[in-house]
Amino acid sequence: MTTPIDNQYKTLHVSQDGPVLRIRLNSPETGNTLTAALLDELLAVLNAANDRPDIRVLVLSGAGEHFCLGADREEFATSLKTDPTGTGLRVIADKARRVCEALDTTTAVTIAQVHGKVIGAGLALTIFCDLRVGADTTRFRLPEVALGVAPVWGGVLPRLLSEAGTARIRELLLTCAPFGAKTAQELSILHKAVPADELGTAAEAWVKPLLRRPPEALPLAKAILGAYSRGTRLADAGLLDAQLLSAASAVSASQLS
Repeated sequence: MTTPIDNQYKTLHVSQDGPVLRIRLNSPETGNTLTAALLDELLAVLNAANDRPDIRVLVLSGAGEHFCLGADREEFATSLKTDPTGTGLRVIADKARRVCEALDTTTAVTIAQVHGKVIGAGLALTIFCDLRVGADTTRFRLPEVALGVAPVWGGVLPRLLSEAGTARIRELLLTCAPFGAKTAQELSILHKAVPADELGTAAEAWVKPLLRRPPEALPLAKAILGAYSRGTRLADAGLLDAQLLSAASAVSASQLS
């Protein structure tokens, strides 16, 4: 049974269905642009989920016509006008980094379910999820160079280069050209592209087999994949300690029973 987690969120709709947590960006009137307030709420949900080992799968989607139109540029401009030193912008940028880091390192397997337009920071949220499915009508764009800003929201560039490859990402960043779901799938930005009316079904097709895996296996596999795929490879292997300890303990307990 799907039930709301609580009613405190203004920019998200959050519900739980057993071991599955569903987070929907819920500001369709803005195209789910990523404001500081929305980032705060995402951080709160993701941090709470990390303290809940019963949550094993997290599905991220967006309400309305578009998954996410990117960062809120008006908020950036207002912040700079209020504080020309850029301190406010640095605070927002740090929140973005922590949201992406939380998606990357949470023990739950994360699934991005995207549609409509996925622009800039919206693409960052997508690529930091473990599994990614999009409607075949989805349109993507990396507009930062055209806007005169660095393509660094959330620390996305290393992740993009790792997942999609340097040559193709260089082309998309420098030209700012839009691209469709077919190209996104070819680049492994999406794992699947399906008709829009099959989007939910495609995401659920991943959920069921994931829940059949041993509870300790998925977090360990995710941590190992993350460590090897980062530029530092296993330099950050300390992230694996908790997973290795819990997995070894689970094996020992099963042998004793």
